[in-house]
Amino acid sequence: MAELVMSGRIVEIILALVMVEALVLLAYRARTGRGPAPLNLLCNLGSGAALMLALRAGLTGAPWGEIALWLTVSLIAHLGDLATRFGQRSGMPFGRTPRFREPGTSTNQAAFKAQIPS
Repeated sequence: MAELVMSGRIVEIILALVMVEALVLLAYRARTGRGPAPLNLLCNLGSGAALMLALRAGLTGAPWGEIALWLTVSLIAHLGDLATRFGQRSGMPFGRTPRFREPGTSTNQAAFKAQIPS
């Protein structure tokens, strides 16, 4: 296990799993129209992937410039992710819709008005 981590192979395995996750989520989105938007998903996963590549570079003794490059790529992807989030649904906190502004346990909710069958 130590060799798997120190060689950076663990990062490659994790990146392969992240690619599978991206493909599954994109396929789900294409099939159902639900799930994260492709640009949001790719920016988010891209940021994490670049951080993992920076980790791999550090574990394998790469020059500092390579580590800095991957950290910069991660920052750019992260900023892209933030830009897409702030550009959506102006006035709503990250990904929320107006229906979340109402308390979930109010007496105006349908669950409080339902009649229990006798």
